[in-house]
Amino acid sequence: MSLLIRLMTGTVYKSTGSWYTVKTMNGRFYECRIKGRFRLQGIKSTNPIAVGDKVQFELETKNNRETGVINRIEERTNYIVRKSVNLSKQTHIIAANIDQVFLLITIDNPPTFTSFIDRFLVTAEAYSVKTILLFNKIDTYNDEALLEVKYLINIYRKIGYECIEISAKTGQNIDKVKALMEHKVSMFSGHSGVGKSTLVNAIEPSLDLKTKEISEQHMQGQHTTTFAEMFDLSFDAKIIDTPGIKGFGVVDMEKEEVGDYFPEFFALKQDCKFNNCLHLKEPKCAVKLALENDEISYSRYRSYLQILEGEEEHYRTDNWDNG
Repeated sequence: MSLLIRLMTGTVYKSTGSWYTVKTMNGRFYECRIKGRFRLQGIKSTNPIAVGDKVQFELETKNNRETGVINRIEERTNYIVRKSVNLSKQTHIIAANIDQVFLLITIDNPPTFTSFIDRFLVTAEAYSVKTILLFNKIDTYNDEALLEVKYLINIYRKIGYECIEISAKTGQNIDKVKALMEHKVSMFSGHSGVGKSTLVNAIEPSLDLKTKEISEQHMQGQHTTTFAEMFDLSFDAKIIDTPGIKGFGVVDMEKEEVGDYFPEFFALKQDCKFNNCLHLKEPKCAVKLALENDEISYSRYRSYLQILEGEEEHYRTDNWDNG
């Protein structure tokens, strides 16, 4: 029995909880694990290593089988994180070192509520991740739903977010999405059933990711992606496909900083009487004045209040509010 150890570096392409698939610079993939307890300073996470991480590992050859032991994570340029579903005090790092995130949104089948969109955007802003909103299934909507799409696009474009109406099934505007992805690492996220896998297959048919029909009983997507995974695409792009998520818990933020991650609030902050204004009941608050004048969206302000008050997002009970 021979044991040969070599030091390697690579990028994590897949995480299954205990094993990580790592791709090295020469294009080879290795199955790696973590030796013992591995914790990152300052981050209490259920997964200390995420897809997209640059890692260093020792390659062991034992009985003609090569596996790696990860011993170091390179410094991240960014990452996106949310509260773990079952462990409220723990966080879950969805992916790291991302150039941009495409958040898929559907009006129904399943519905994506503004509280979810806003929580996602706030977290992305906090961790310096650019987000593009994709309004999918545009080919299936009636006139009322299409008006809802236009209403939402108006809200988010006004504050600087790129919004694209797409249909993963018919191919509408898929070319626009592909053009934005070139030379970049893109993450795709959204509720289960919004069409992530269908979209990825439309962008790169050779991947042939599994898709499932929407569960009619709950009007929610059935989980098709169990773990986040990165794929190399044929047009010089990388994609991280993520599990469908129901809710998006915002990780610990100081109350004073939450408003900074709402771009339209941040732009008005200097006009508030108090520099530490929370935009609640303070006098001469520029954000409240803009709200009264319909210059900022009520749904966005409501999301802000929910985050400020530490309310958990309610996936099924939240309602659209065009107030």
